[in-house]
Amino acid sequence: MKIRKVAGDERLTTTLPLLAYAFEQSPSGADREEEYRRYLPYIDGSVSLVVEDADTAVATASAIPMRQNLRGVVHQMAGVAGVATHPLARRQGHIRALLPQLLGEMRDTGHPISALYPFRASFYERFGYVGLPATRRVTLTPADLAPLLRTQLPGDVGLRRFKDGYDSYRDFTHRMLAERHGFAVFPDFRAVRQRDMDREWLAVAEVDGEVVGAVAFRIEEHGGKLVAGDLLTASPLGRALLLRFFAYHVDQVTEISLLVAADETPELWLTDLSVRAEARVRYPVDVAPMARVLSLDALTGLAVGPGRVNVEIVEDPFIAGHYLLDGVDGKLAVVRGQETSVPTATLTAAGVSGLVYGVLDPAELAVRGFGVVDRAAGAQLRALFPRQLPYLFADF
Repeated sequence: MKIRKVAGDERLTTTLPLLAYAFEQSPSGADREEEYRRYLPYIDGSVSLVVEDADTAVATASAIPMRQNLRGVVHQMAGVAGVATHPLARRQGHIRALLPQLLGEMRDTGHPISALYPFRASFYERFGYVGLPATRRVTLTPADLAPLLRTQLPGDVGLRRFKDGYDSYRDFTHRMLAERHGFAVFPDFRAVRQRDMDREWLAVAEVDGEVVGAVAFRIEEHGGKLVAGDLLTASPLGRALLLRFFAYHVDQVTEISLLVAADETPELWLTDLSVRAEARVRYPVDVAPMARVLSLDALTGLAVGPGRVNVEIVEDPFIAGHYLLDGVDGKLAVVRGQETSVPTATLTAAGVSGLVYGVLDPAELAVRGFGVVDRAAGAQLRALFPRQLPYLFADF
């Protein structure tokens, strides 16, 4: 067995057939290779590794060079995707060998954090990943949005095909990247696939020429559902403008479905609004994202609170060691080593990742098996990394 990097046309006979078997209806038709070839430009900048047995690829994993907002600072992020093994080669440790090498290469090229959507969370937890909140699927009826039709709102909503509005949508996602904890964006080579497929409408809300909201959607059938992606808004006004736009569909569709961040409260959007908001996790198809830290040193300067604590990170190939974490002037200082007068916590990679991403309180770490934290260290960690729900927008 050997591990090597593949790129270009090599993917046609290595990574893509493995992914098709793992994630698509199979067997595929005779013209599948041409479909693979059309897909190549959208993965050309990804880093892909394969395990080969007698020159045949039996397992693969890829990383997309993305960017993600972590507590107000945008970092390079390795978006792990395309993890698959041939059915006759499964449960032989191939992904356990591939993933550390892939993550190591991404860390060494300047990607201090990583995120993914797991086929099973417990598998990736062993690699230092911790769960992030799933987006909520909100379902409502256009009739319940009728009060917005009688409300005077500054601004307008434009409607166009996705390909025609792609540039303004892309610019708006970059604005959200700069402002929203956990938000992530694809690199250009990958993002343009949604534009090129052009299977959605795009509604864009603007006030005085500034985009304040955007959402991509499709209508399944007359009298059926309007199914939207993430409702991206910069303000309550942007949200109201887009919801009012949906209200105009009252005689066309019976149900509207859209995605929102975990910290949204759609039940408070309007009075007498009947709404269902749910996060469904059902492996392997409906899953919540996960993330981890690959380099603690690279997070120097992160926006944090006034804590000061020693941490010993154990059992990890990337960040194991002793650190002093100090919230100096609201910015994280990371120093190798420890100070004897400062409280100490022992953490796993998943534990420190849960704190950095803001999804775990120090008191939860022992319950989850992510560390040993006494009261003094817990108080410092809580001050240093206050809870803050991330919104992982990019669906890869």
